[in-house]
Amino acid sequence: MTHAPQIKIAATYMRGGTSKGVFFRLQDLPEAVQVPGQARDNLLLRVIGSPDPYGKHTDGMGGATSSTSKTVILSKSSKADHDVDYLFGQVSIDKPFVDWSGNCGNLSAAVAPFAISNGLVDRSRVPENGMATVRIWQANIGKTIIAHVPVVGGEIQETGDFELDGVTFPAAEIPVEFMDPASDEDGEGGSMFPTGNVTDDLEVPGIGTIKATMINAGIPTIFVNAEAIGYTGTELQGAINEDADALVMFENLRAHGAVKMGLVNSIDEAASRQHTPKIAFVAPPADYVSSSGKAVHAADVDLLVRAMSMGKLHHAMMGTAAVAIGTAAAVPGTLVNIAAGGGDRNSVRFGHPSGTLQVGAEAKQVNGEWTVTKAIMSRSARVLMEGWVRVPGDCF
Repeated sequence: MTHAPQIKIAATYMRGGTSKGVFFRLQDLPEAVQVPGQARDNLLLRVIGSPDPYGKHTDGMGGATSSTSKTVILSKSSKADHDVDYLFGQVSIDKPFVDWSGNCGNLSAAVAPFAISNGLVDRSRVPENGMATVRIWQANIGKTIIAHVPVVGGEIQETGDFELDGVTFPAAEIPVEFMDPASDEDGEGGSMFPTGNVTDDLEVPGIGTIKATMINAGIPTIFVNAEAIGYTGTELQGAINEDADALVMFENLRAHGAVKMGLVNSIDEAASRQHTPKIAFVAPPADYVSSSGKAVHAADVDLLVRAMSMGKLHHAMMGTAAVAIGTAAAVPGTLVNIAAGGGDRNSVRFGHPSGTLQVGAEAKQVNGEWTVTKAIMSRSARVLMEGWVRVPGDCF
């Protein structure tokens, strides 16, 4: 029996924020994969090593977690006043699909360095020394992201002393601005609060009726109070991810919230849309010990947040969910704002399983509708490996 030989595709393995993924230039992909469709999905699944019933990604580039099963396709921007188009694919670990419904805020920090290094940004926009401002078009959600990348001697400065909880080693700081981050599922604007309320009663069979804040900002996110579902907000991954009943409960909660937000038409449909919406729970400040052993004191944070990603508790915080947190915190009456002590605020520092993170956002009411102009946070990024990935030539 004859088997197709492997092919090689130019790629870069990068960390961005607390995530990492495989980055491609659109022009380097096989012709059949340069357009959306099953061929593209099949190729990316094989690159990552999914679906993997063993949950290890031994035969691929994935890391068998939602934070490390990611792919990015970049090209010179087709949009005016933008430098690069950024398309993000969240690869399922145990199922044969790629979710294109949202952005990865963490990997957004790696887009600009990759784009500069790979000739996707006009060199006239990159200083010999200083900060390069890269205008990114986030194609999944139709939004603009502005990243500020340090440049020394005409080259990207990757090393530095900026520490990010959830990342082992320090690196250079990259401020990232998410412009007009509130959007509907098609990236066409829409209401920041799809139900029209900053807080709703969400009825979920097996749980009952609980308060929820459902917001479209950064990424569609459902916030509930930790106490309402039997938690404190100080939990680490093991407390959730090793509890099969808890995982079922969170998915049930997420699915019902997705229907109420208008993101899906039925509970069953939510199963094929794992990347969005996110589900998170919040609590007032409290002392706890992070996953690295670092003590987080109540006085260090405004509130506690724990978030689920692709069916598991995230080890830190998704960048897009951090945008949702910062935005919701700026709106009086949301569960996030209340957990942070209420009142007006344009930034918030929250505790997550790996430590703390600060995110800023400015929200205001226009004709009775809440809107936010931008949210900003600092991340870091680093090239881990570059060259080619190899996959069987008949996998797509």
